[in-house]
Amino acid sequence: MTGVPEAELVRGFCKQCRSGGLALSRGLVIIDTLHPVFEGRGFRWGDENPAENEAFEYGSSSEGEAADNWRRSVFHHMLERGTTELCIDLTDPSSLGFSTIGDLVAKGHRHLVAFVHRFGEAGTIGQMDCLYSYWLTRDAGGFEQQHLSALRDIVPVLGLAVKSAAHAHIARTVGQVYLGRDAAEQVMHGRISRGTTERINAVLWFSDLRQSTAIAETMGPDEIIPFLNDYAEAAIVTIHQFGGDVLKLIGDGVLAVFTGGDMAAARRAALRAEHQFRKNLAAISARRSLEGRPVTSAYVGLHVGEVFYGNIGSADRLDFTVVGPAVNEVSRIASMCASVDRELLISSVFQAGLDEAGRNHLVLTGRFALRGLRHAQNLYTLDPDIQNDGEAEARYRLYLS
Repeated sequence: MTGVPEAELVRGFCKQCRSGGLALSRGLVIIDTLHPVFEGRGFRWGDENPAENEAFEYGSSSEGEAADNWRRSVFHHMLERGTTELCIDLTDPSSLGFSTIGDLVAKGHRHLVAFVHRFGEAGTIGQMDCLYSYWLTRDAGGFEQQHLSALRDIVPVLGLAVKSAAHAHIARTVGQVYLGRDAAEQVMHGRISRGTTERINAVLWFSDLRQSTAIAETMGPDEIIPFLNDYAEAAIVTIHQFGGDVLKLIGDGVLAVFTGGDMAAARRAALRAEHQFRKNLAAISARRSLEGRPVTSAYVGLHVGEVFYGNIGSADRLDFTVVGPAVNEVSRIASMCASVDRELLISSVFQAGLDEAGRNHLVLTGRFALRGLRHAQNLYTLDPDIQNDGEAEARYRLYLS
């Protein structure tokens, strides 16, 4: 009820067991999760350092060394045989066939009991269909029957608490993956009513892959998604690195915002992200070229404006995003890149908010009437010397640092 982290739950559980006369020497709890990178999370406790809180995340156990370790684990053995409880005398040499058992024996543990507690169908999320745990003692006689009986009764209660905490992690992960980091936090804090929005000033980023439609037409169907993923990751990782939030993936386009009380700092963060984005694109294209796969670059538009940030949609299908004329404008600025053969275009509002040193790195591209907008405006790009002259590039890097 109080939102205690899983590692602390496991530590408190072990501490209370020991206080009640159950001489635990080590505990391990594992639960799979729903995450694009990690397969699950685990929590360890040991009597060597009772104050230690050790939580860890693990990747896929379907291939490589991780798969070998999983197949040799106590838990895999139990799943293969359909058992939910297994006691192992660690002094029996045959127990050494399981992974990690040798290390446990070397540290003086003498008896192990493992459990697999399955969730009902309604309680399953993705691969999270059960809770794995094992418990050890150093007592030479192993766990007594009364201690085993106690563990059978109380481990499921711990499992419910860990599962509850895992649900909160999954909800936050799903929110961050599909909504963006800040938007997910807003939703998790209860901002889920339609029309719940606020006016904010934001630096707006819109990027789009160059000639992606034509390139996609030359690919096999199985190549398109890896192509889009490679270049989308280059943008998303960089935007996050410099404090921005990605709000939407629109085909091969990325809409992001840089916010904060200091809009000058937000402008510079966006420029830093754009500069690093180019480096990431070059690295990805170099790798893909070596693999004989199609490559591309990207157009980026940067703008500053007031937007509505919050929930838009119907009562039962909402999107937490930004809307307003400034959002339309930044997408038009990015689409103008192809017409003027520039990979970066910056609005006059963005340019005017930079300090003199920043403005000195930009050059006027021209004055344009953007589609759907009533007024023409000047658009700027980076001074071409930054790409062609080492000293100019060094000055720009110094400005961004």
